[in-house]
Amino acid sequence: MIDLKNLNLLMSHLAEEKGLSKEQVMEALETSLAAAYKKEYGKRGQHVIATLNTETGDMSFKLSLLVVDDTTIYSEQELEQLKERTEDIEEERKIRFNSDRHIMFEEAKKLDKSAVLGEELQLPLETHTDFGRIAAQTAKQVILQKVREAEREMILKEYREKEHQIVSGSVQRVEGRVIFIDLGKTLGLLPREEQIPGEFYRPGQRLRFYVESVQDTPRGPNIRLSRSHPLFVSKLFEMEVPEILAGSLEVKAIMREPGSRTKVAVSSLSQEVDPIGAMVGQRGTRVSAVINELGGEKIDIIQWSEDPETYITSSLSPAKVLQVELHDQNRAAAIVAEDQLSLAIGRDGQNVRLAARLTGWKIDIRTTGGKEVAMEEHGALEEDQKE
Repeated sequence: MIDLKNLNLLMSHLAEEKGLSKEQVMEALETSLAAAYKKEYGKRGQHVIATLNTETGDMSFKLSLLVVDDTTIYSEQELEQLKERTEDIEEERKIRFNSDRHIMFEEAKKLDKSAVLGEELQLPLETHTDFGRIAAQTAKQVILQKVREAEREMILKEYREKEHQIVSGSVQRVEGRVIFIDLGKTLGLLPREEQIPGEFYRPGQRLRFYVESVQDTPRGPNIRLSRSHPLFVSKLFEMEVPEILAGSLEVKAIMREPGSRTKVAVSSLSQEVDPIGAMVGQRGTRVSAVINELGGEKIDIIQWSEDPETYITSSLSPAKVLQVELHDQNRAAAIVAEDQLSLAIGRDGQNVRLAARLTGWKIDIRTTGGKEVAMEEHGALEEDQKE
């Protein structure tokens, strides 16, 4: 008989500490009792099931056996043939009989008339509650393992639901080029390539992150975070601009050079909503909140348009474009005044490069005086250069 008061306290404590349900803790406890029983009184290959009655404190144990017959197990002759085979067996349609795990259908019917071929038959075992030190240690290891597995599954489920969303966390430590982020229940990884260039991370610093991917690995959940992903900016705007979640405003495209500049193309789905005004906010509060989170990264918000000329003109903001000429092979020439040339190109060609990526057009810049800067001169996309 188990002390129910202490048992319930233990279960409540484990559930609260690990963030698990009492059912998960109970399953782990019963599995550990079954392991202890098998260690002390059973055989290694047996499948023992333990049941704990939380109302009375009584324990019961059963031996689970798979019901088989001659059609589902290998005969002695077939086993001999298998030994002689050297090639790999891709799929075994039958199983090798093991008296500790299997029972023949005829024998199962004698013990239980409701026995079904291919299903488990559970036979009652003698109840024991006095386990030796080794069995008790085995039980402890099993319950800890089961609790860890349940905790791991819970974390995986929670963060898979948060995949491609934004989470908050604090910098725990820096190891080489990888930053470990404390997310509360688990750690996330911010690799070098997902960090904003020039951004400095210090332990205890609280930041927001984009959950790029969640993977299950032998070492536990691998939560890959990013602060350089273009969608990180898009998700930040979703948090600041209610019109996006309301469906009256849509982010159509976003291109980014992390730590330096981002261009966002937006479109209004409602005549009552000014897309740029909604993104900027009153006195620039909304866009400022995003810029502050990105450490001062410049953000150009432009209005998306189906008309290529209009779209290209807007994409080269803050430069003022006088005219856009469209040519074959998705190439365009933007004509600007002499004093707007450097602004249109941007530092190291950044402005026109981002505009090209945003619109999908190869953009050459030409001045009214006839000076022309081709796409290749101010840094084309790699795929553009290959074409």
